[in-house]
Amino acid sequence: MAIFDTSIESQEGLRTVKPRLMLDEISEPGASEMEEYFERALSLPPDLDPGFSAALRHLLDHPGSMVRPRLVSRVAAAYGMEASVANDLAIALEYFHTASLVFDDMPSMDNATSRRGAPCVHIPFGEAGATLAALALINRAYALTWKATAACPRALQAQAMEYLEQRLGVNGLLNGQSRDLNYAQLPHDRETTERIACGKTVSLIRLTLVLPALLGGASRREVRLLERMAMCWGLGYQMVDDLKDVLQTSAESGKTAARDLHLDRPNIALAIGVPAAVARLTHLIRLGDRMLERLLDIRPALTFLRKLCTDLQTELSRVTDNACDLTGSLET
Repeated sequence: MAIFDTSIESQEGLRTVKPRLMLDEISEPGASEMEEYFERALSLPPDLDPGFSAALRHLLDHPGSMVRPRLVSRVAAAYGMEASVANDLAIALEYFHTASLVFDDMPSMDNATSRRGAPCVHIPFGEAGATLAALALINRAYALTWKATAACPRALQAQAMEYLEQRLGVNGLLNGQSRDLNYAQLPHDRETTERIACGKTVSLIRLTLVLPALLGGASRREVRLLERMAMCWGLGYQMVDDLKDVLQTSAESGKTAARDLHLDRPNIALAIGVPAAVARLTHLIRLGDRMLERLLDIRPALTFLRKLCTDLQTELSRVTDNACDLTGSLET
């Protein structure tokens, strides 16, 4: 793949280079702090339609773990972005992500009933209410993204917005979702399953890692390494999610379980079996770790990313504790 090109070319000439932050200067926003940003970044006017307001409040009151926006904020800080700007970008990307989950859970798509430990928004408010709430999040996400981008060097703005469009548009998330919906007509193999994951999960992980770096003036070498890591870790997190769908109950995973088998949707554990999926995931974790070490030679302030790799390995171990008992039935 082209993302494994190893040539080096700096973009630092495009911007005024800020002093690089030392590791102890990069503070990590806590989950509760990010939850507050998540809730207040979209104000709900008092004269809003009550049903519309309630649907939005349902989403804002169930923000998830906030791992993604905290990661965006720290990557942005490593490239010298001001905290307020970084937080705007972080919440924007989390709003995009949350909206994608709303659509993904719809009866016309995955027909899920629970998400983030609560009923999917279409359960209490209907598909129309859920659609409007998701569109409100997307609209606000673009506004926050434009605000954050405007605070960065002008020479970087067009590239960043083009990158956002590529990841969310017809070449990224939307195409991945379309392939997901039409998976029944596609080969049920590793290549097809990973191609779909690249359009969906990997696109969002690429935005998380690469977009703040682009706006911070990362060199082309750094961007390529971040792209490789996003590919490995994005596929890795999708594989963990696939294993959860197969091996965990709804109570354990926090969302509707066994939907992939029921709806004939892409799932690496169903396509190649649990042992092969675990082996593939382990390989991707190791590959991502190698890319990270190369990146840290250039940008030591990103050392905190080591925890992402460790967390992925821990999550894999936790999910597969009881996998052996189920392996036989999955490979018939």
